[in-house]
Amino acid sequence: MALTGRAALVAALGSLPVGILAPGWAGMLAIDVPLALAIVCDYALAAPVRTLEFTRSGDTSVRLGDAANVQLTVTNPSGRRLRAVLRDGWPPSSWSTEGEQALSRHRIVVPAGERLRLITRLRPSRTGDREADRVTVRSVGPLGLAARQGTHRVPWTVRALPSFSSRKHLPSRLARLRELDGRTSVLSRGDGTEFDSLRAYVPGDDTRSVDWRATARQQTLAVRTWRPERDRHILVALDTGRTSAGRVGDVPRLDASIDAALLLTALAARAGDRVGLIAYDRRIRAHVRGTGGDVRSVLSGTLATLEPELVETDTRGLSTALLTNAPKRSLIVLFTSLDAAPVEEGLLPVLPMLTKRHTVLVAAVADPHIETMARSRGTVEAVYDAAAAAQAQSLRLRTATRLRRLGVTVVDAAPDDLAPAVADAYLALKAAGSL
Repeated sequence: MALTGRAALVAALGSLPVGILAPGWAGMLAIDVPLALAIVCDYALAAPVRTLEFTRSGDTSVRLGDAANVQLTVTNPSGRRLRAVLRDGWPPSSWSTEGEQALSRHRIVVPAGERLRLITRLRPSRTGDREADRVTVRSVGPLGLAARQGTHRVPWTVRALPSFSSRKHLPSRLARLRELDGRTSVLSRGDGTEFDSLRAYVPGDDTRSVDWRATARQQTLAVRTWRPERDRHILVALDTGRTSAGRVGDVPRLDASIDAALLLTALAARAGDRVGLIAYDRRIRAHVRGTGGDVRSVLSGTLATLEPELVETDTRGLSTALLTNAPKRSLIVLFTSLDAAPVEEGLLPVLPMLTKRHTVLVAAVADPHIETMARSRGTVEAVYDAAAAAQAQSLRLRTATRLRRLGVTVVDAAPDDLAPAVADAYLALKAAGSL
C-alpha cells in the first residue's frame, strides 16, 4: 500500500480542529478512524496492478542524436477502472537531458477490459544498447487516498548507433570517385590503372595509350581506356587501447575514428571494393569480414557497442591479427595515436611486416587545442604553454616523418577533419593505383 499526498493533506487539515476544539485521544480517534477506514476502502477499490498486461513495440535502433519511439501497450483485464501513474524505466543515458527523462512518467486512465498505448521517446546520449528496466505502476483508488503499487518486467532493447556526422562529406567524395572512373563530363578521360575497354583514337588522346595489336587487327588506331582499381581489399583497424579513450574537445578519439571509418566504408563500397574491419587492443573486440555492397549498416551495428579499453595495446598481436585477416594484398587503414612513445616502442618494429605485403595508411586524431596553445602569447604562462605545444607538435611531426619513411601514408587531422582527410587519402591512393 502507498499513501498519496491527498491522504496526508486530509490528516493535516483534520488535526487543526482537533487541536483547537477537542485535544486528546478522543479527538484524534474521531479523525483517524474514519480516515483509516476511507484509506482501506480506497485501497480495496483501486484497480489491481499484478493482473495488468504489457507489450512493447517500436524502434530497435536509432542514430546518436536522433529520437527513438518505443510504444508500451497497457491492458487492464480487471473489472475496475485503472487510474494510475506509470513510470517506464530506462537507463539514464537513454536521454540527453533531465527534461526528456521526465517524459517517461505517464498519468493514465484505462477503463475496465480496455487497453492504452503509450509512447516513450528516447534520445540516447552515447552509443550502445539500452535495455528497458521495470515498468512501475501506482494504481490510485477513486478517493485518491491510497494506491496499489507494483512492477513488471517488459524487455526491450534499443541500440544507439554512431551518429555518422561525416556523411555530409559523402556526396563530394562520390563526385570525385565518378570523375576518377570517367563517368562524368570532364575535359580529360578518367584516370585509372585497370584496363577497361578499347575505343577509336580521337585527336588529343595520349599516344602512349595506343594499342598497336588491336590497331593492326582493325586497320584503325585503337586506344586503351582505364578505370580505377575495383574489387580491392580494404581492412580498417581500430586501436581500442587506452589512447583511444582520450577526449579531444567533447569527442573521444575512438568516436572520431569510428565516424571516419564509416565514411571510408561507404565510399569504398560505392567504389566496388571489399571492406573489412577489426577492433583490437589485447584481443579482438569486433570483427567484420571483408564484403562488398552497402556494409555501412553492418559496421554501424557492430561498432555501436564498442568501447575503449584502459589497457596498453599489444601492437605485435595487432600486427598478427592484421596479417591473418588480410591474406591478400590490401589497403590497411589503422586508426591509432601518433604519440611518440606508443608508436616508437610498439608500432614501428612491426610496420615492416605490414608494408612488405600491404599498403598501410595510419590515421590519427589531432588536438586542435594544442595548435591554439602554440599561437598563444602575451603572458608568461601563455609563452610556456606555447613552448610546450610546439614541443608536442615537433614530436608528432617527427613520428609522422618516420612512418612516411617506411612507406606509410599518414593522416593527422582534427576530429571534424579526420573523416574527409582519410577519404581524400583513399581516393589519392586509388587514383595512383596503389591499392
